[in-house]
Amino acid sequence: MQRIGARALEQIQRVHPGSLQRDLAVAIDMTPDAFSRALNDKRAFSSLELARLADLLGADIHWLITGEPDPYRIVVAARHEFDHATRRRDVPGRETDDQALRDIALAYRQTDPNPRAAVALPGSPDAVRAALGDDFVRPFADRLEHRLGVDVVRVADLSTAYSIVVGGRRVIALPATGNWFWENWSLAHELGHLVLGHHDEPITEAERDPREAAANGFAADLLLPKDAMAAVDWDQIDLAGLADLVWRWGVSTDALARRIAAVTGYLPELVRTWAAQPTQRLLRRHRPGDGGVDEITARMDAAAQRRFPRALQEEHLERIAAGALGKGTLAWMLGIDPDSLEVDTPAVPEVPIDDLARALGL
Repeated sequence: MQRIGARALEQIQRVHPGSLQRDLAVAIDMTPDAFSRALNDKRAFSSLELARLADLLGADIHWLITGEPDPYRIVVAARHEFDHATRRRDVPGRETDDQALRDIALAYRQTDPNPRAAVALPGSPDAVRAALGDDFVRPFADRLEHRLGVDVVRVADLSTAYSIVVGGRRVIALPATGNWFWENWSLAHELGHLVLGHHDEPITEAERDPREAAANGFAADLLLPKDAMAAVDWDQIDLAGLADLVWRWGVSTDALARRIAAVTGYLPELVRTWAAQPTQRLLRRHRPGDGGVDEITARMDAAAQRRFPRALQEEHLERIAAGALGKGTLAWMLGIDPDSLEVDTPAVPEVPIDDLARALGL
């Protein structure tokens, strides 16, 4: 049976190959001798040493101790910003996003304290597209929840999109920006992380970029499949046709241009021109309106609304009514003051004053 030291050595080889044990020992405030003996199970790590080691190695402390993943651990993947000039990926707001992610995880844990086994997801973009059904982009979030069991949360407190697994439940968390084409790509990107199993264990910096590229490739294949790209005569398309495709496929002009170039090897001049301009400009100037209804603004407004799954809200209401939970988290989900939230709560029995006095010894 593998012990703590062996698991620690395994993780060291993954994330710090070639590092000297004495340097790692210094980093967690241990002597090299004590660290060596602990790795070889000749002495036990203290709880503080284990916590420092887990932090240094990016490891799950529950796994270090037991050999099993912590069922209550929040496993997160984020949509990174990608600088096409430097080819670097980053999440500048990661630290400030942590509180919102913890609050989202708490909302799930409060209703479902026992971890559940996650339902298997389709294994490819084509299989996911088939499961989501025709024209899935407009009702993307609803289709994810009802057909794949992936919840979608939207709050203003995040800087980018994340996918998390908490207690076996898969959740995609989005910032409320109003940018629906960025949101669609984020949903597809984070779904890629979930389908590809990128939440299974902590990863190294060297592993992060390939996984981000894989998730982005998944998003491209889901939203802009190659056969759909090949079916369009890009040299003959006019502005109205381009605007219609952007609207129906739910992507930005920039994302569409990059996909066309990747699939066909060239970029038509019309697409190149509009890739450098705001997507909204193309749509408002060249997509015909529908009976006076401003669909573009309606779509933007929907992507700016705070959102939690209806089923999660109902679970909170049930536990509040049973007296098992307060209403603070539900109020936070709804974005309102708890005092203004009127919900069904258990009746508080009145205690006769004489009984209260006796209980208090008065």
